[in-house]
Amino acid sequence: MDIFCNIRFFKKFFLKNIIWGNVCREDCDIVNNFSVFSVAIEVLLSNFAVAMNGRGKLYFKYGTMGSAKTALLLTQAYNFEERGLKYLCMKPIIDNREKENVIRSRIGIERECSWIYREMNIYDYVSELYESSLVVKDWILIDEAQFLSEEQIDQLARIVDDYGTNVVCYGLRTDFQSHLFDGSRRLFEIADSIEEIKSTCACGRKTSINARIDAQGNIVTDGNQVEIGGDDRYVALCRSCWRNKRIESAERNSLKFKSE
Repeated sequence: MDIFCNIRFFKKFFLKNIIWGNVCREDCDIVNNFSVFSVAIEVLLSNFAVAMNGRGKLYFKYGTMGSAKTALLLTQAYNFEERGLKYLCMKPIIDNREKENVIRSRIGIERECSWIYREMNIYDYVSELYESSLVVKDWILIDEAQFLSEEQIDQLARIVDDYGTNVVCYGLRTDFQSHLFDGSRRLFEIADSIEEIKSTCACGRKTSINARIDAQGNIVTDGNQVEIGGDDRYVALCRSCWRNKRIESAERNSLKFKSE
């Protein structure tokens, strides 16, 4: 595991003597002696192996807009806090509806988070966080994971594999044209656990399409893949209703052109 090769990481643990107490403080005076330091590293490695026996997993929990994905993430964070588990909430900066670095649900609950920037290496960010704080998180919760790049999803998988941290990604499966987002596609390819968060269309069927609408409520079929918006721009539909509404919108537009 890559974490076991990071000598600086272990040296900090050793010098501060804060993990398991198996290294005597008086030994710190001779830590520069390579043989003594090597023994200390072996002690820490063995304890890390025990601590990381419960290996982490990469989870993908997806659903259409309005399926309470964010509310579930925030509820999970609250449960972790109550149980004393170490966790981190993260969110792509592309969702700029919020000016503050918070994850906010439609039902009104919110929690502070760390931004994920477009070109950011998430693995390096988390590694530096662990090294500076001397704490490895039990869980990382990510909102709007569909906006991450394929490379960033791979970086999350590496965090799971190297540190034993559980990473849970919440997000959409497809865009308004029913095409997979890059981040979602990669999660379907490599996630250890995939779960659909289901919601119901007005007709009673399960929603599967994040339909984009205009100011008049007509279905929009062209445009950029990413356009941030809420209920004024999107409505979750089943595939059948999405098809019927597209036909209705096309017919209305056709009648409007004929009358002109």
